[in-house]
Amino acid sequence: MFSSVKQQKLEVIIGTDSAVRGDLTSKGTVRVDGAVEGNITADCVIIGEKGLVTGDAMVRQLIVGGRIAGQIRAAEGVEIQRTGDVCGDISAARLTIADGGQFDGRSTMKRSKEIAYSGTEELAGT
Repeated sequence: MFSSVKQQKLEVIIGTDSAVRGDLTSKGTVRVDGAVEGNITADCVIIGEKGLVTGDAMVRQLIVGGRIAGQIRAAEGVEIQRTGDVCGDISAARLTIADGGQFDGRSTMKRSKEIAYSGTEELAGT
């Protein structure tokens, strides 16, 4: 996990036997161990090993242990763990891919201030 991860309040948990369809917005941390079909806007998103997200993510930081298929915009960074699988383009200030992690897409490295949250700038810390 990122060494600079700030301890954020865990606001939303999608359990392993749960599925959500629709967009999700949170000012805290979202943990996905089930399935989400829709876009996620949050401070931090953690996708567990069995988690699946089909949609775009606009976050401060994203940690992927499961799978996400969609465009990712992260003000600070994206970490793809050894069990993680990302299919889609990433725009982030930092990208980390562990040995065994999968990434199919393009990455663009930008400073955090260049990555907007489209109306939720307070999540980016600006």
